[in-house]
Amino acid sequence: MTSRINSKTGLLSFFKTGSFYVPESYTFLPTQMKKMQLRNLLFLLSTSLSFCKYAQSQTIKDSIEGKPLENVVIQENRFNTTLEKENKNIQVITRDQLDQLPIRSINEALSYVAGVDFRQRGPAGIQGDVSIDGGTFDETLVLINGVRVTDPQTGHNMMNLPITMDVVDHIEIIRGAAARIYGVNALTGAINFVTITPKNNHLSLSLNTGTNFKQSVETTHDYNSWGGAITGSWVHGKNSNLFSAAHNNGNGYRYNTAYSNNKAFYQGKYFTHENDYVETMAGYSYNNFGANGFYAPPGDLNSGETTYNVLGEIGYHTKLSSNWQSYPRVSYRFSQDDYRYIKNPLTARNLHKTHIFNAEWNNTIHTNTGDIGFGIEARNEHILSSNLGNHDRYNYGLSGEYKFADLGKLALTAGGYLNYNTAYGWQFFPGLDAGYSILPSLKLFTNIGTGQRLPTYTDLYYKGPSNIGNPDLTPEKADYAEGGLKYFLKNFNVTASYFYRRINDFIDWTKTDINSAWQPNNFQRINTQGFTLAANYKWSHPKNTAFKTIEIHASYTNLQPKIDKPAADNNVISLYTISNLRNQVVGTISSEIIQGLQWSVSTRYLERISYKKYFLLDSKIQYSWKNKIQIFVDATNITNVTYVEAAAAPLPGRWYNTGIQFQL
Repeated sequence: MTSRINSKTGLLSFFKTGSFYVPESYTFLPTQMKKMQLRNLLFLLSTSLSFCKYAQSQTIKDSIEGKPLENVVIQENRFNTTLEKENKNIQVITRDQLDQLPIRSINEALSYVAGVDFRQRGPAGIQGDVSIDGGTFDETLVLINGVRVTDPQTGHNMMNLPITMDVVDHIEIIRGAAARIYGVNALTGAINFVTITPKNNHLSLSLNTGTNFKQSVETTHDYNSWGGAITGSWVHGKNSNLFSAAHNNGNGYRYNTAYSNNKAFYQGKYFTHENDYVETMAGYSYNNFGANGFYAPPGDLNSGETTYNVLGEIGYHTKLSSNWQSYPRVSYRFSQDDYRYIKNPLTARNLHKTHIFNAEWNNTIHTNTGDIGFGIEARNEHILSSNLGNHDRYNYGLSGEYKFADLGKLALTAGGYLNYNTAYGWQFFPGLDAGYSILPSLKLFTNIGTGQRLPTYTDLYYKGPSNIGNPDLTPEKADYAEGGLKYFLKNFNVTASYFYRRINDFIDWTKTDINSAWQPNNFQRINTQGFTLAANYKWSHPKNTAFKTIEIHASYTNLQPKIDKPAADNNVISLYTISNLRNQVVGTISSEIIQGLQWSVSTRYLERISYKKYFLLDSKIQYSWKNKIQIFVDATNITNVTYVEAAAAPLPGRWYNTGIQFQL
């Protein structure tokens, strides 16, 4: 079998010839290791396809059946509430919505929510920063099943997630300062990726490939990408196990943007008693990519970066009494970031290793007058870096909340978070949310929150020719207030809200003239007000022979930031404060045209401060045969818009993907 797959022949050529073309330049790994990865994937494919003839069919969709939006349970640390009953502005991306989007990584799903700014530097979510409602990438807290994955080195690394799309049940986007719920670093909001709890045994295998049909400037082949993933679960009684592994790579879309990505994830749930169980989670991710224009343009034309991340967690859910639920949990995260300003010969290498240990104990006590939630936590953040040095800091927190009962149409929760950090001392962050049911389906809600963002080790200690850290930085602090309306029916819901946020001691990288080095300082206050509108509609008629379902998801956010700074600093050049989105409109419409055939179209309009307005159009069509095989074709950036989201890294123009998934 000597034929190769290129981006034009796609998966069809693979099934005819049994071989892929893999570009030699996509990674720093030795060629022999690349060939070994490829052989392993092809062996896995052939073994699984042979097994398919004898296996009992059990589809993923049977095991992770999507929930109606109003029934999605928001998983806070102490109180779990359905989305319909929440008194905060929380947006959810459901399992069904994820299936409709033309995305290659779970990170990219965040691009389809107004108010969330996912700014990519590379394709397929390889490197991207996420922020909420005009904040920076260091001001949003990211979690997996409530476990923090935020990196104290830099927010650039917090989206290095070990999870694949097939294991995600839904994504929760909590807007506003949320220290009361999640502790420090939830300054502008939090994003929680909630994985599925499988109900049945299943095994699936997927393959995908993509191209823009343009020839690479480094090889004689077209720019292309390909990947594969395996996902499975084993359920025995009430106990369950979930695992996934994926490999993706591509030769980029412009000079020095080739990439390679590996992920592995495991989740276990083991009952020790009728209502008590151990919950475990482990994940690994590896990213290797060319970083042309990512951080220090134009001099970083030949730069590259490799990141490793390991995440582990174990917790125990138990009922100490009929009214007292307790959940102790410990977690660990290791991250290694290896950045090379010039890959070959090796020049200006920054190697950072961080270790984060976290211990939590959360509790909920039910009483006749309301629910009491309280928790304690302790966290150590250690870094050993060739540039940033060797540092440790400890953080301790105490949380307390009270959810009132028997208030009629009024729902009220109040509480606070007391924090001690070995570098910054004591702080207290109160919060409150309330809702009033005007009608059974119409609710007025309001919430008030506070939060803090600790300086990263990069903010404090970085040393470079064009960037210098500032060890005298103090944490950012935010005050947040929001009010709005929620309207929920079975197939239609809409949320409209207005918020005001004030961030004191904002950390921004600045300089006084164009020839100076960038340095972070606490010299500004940023006042941001915003309006958001989100609506979801689903129509279904199973007896129809055509257009069995129609779903519409739309959201809009307008942000109006204002910078207050001393008059003496009016000529200071700012790196972050003028780069957020002002207007953002996102919409997706999908329909099951005939049995098994689904088509979706997604649109995004973005107006960024100090940048041009632009419009993006994406589409996806997929077909499911007897719930055993799914085939899809999608196209992103159909109008071939040239645009930049971060640094000086223009994103890919029009790109086509196709793939197939087998349910075993």
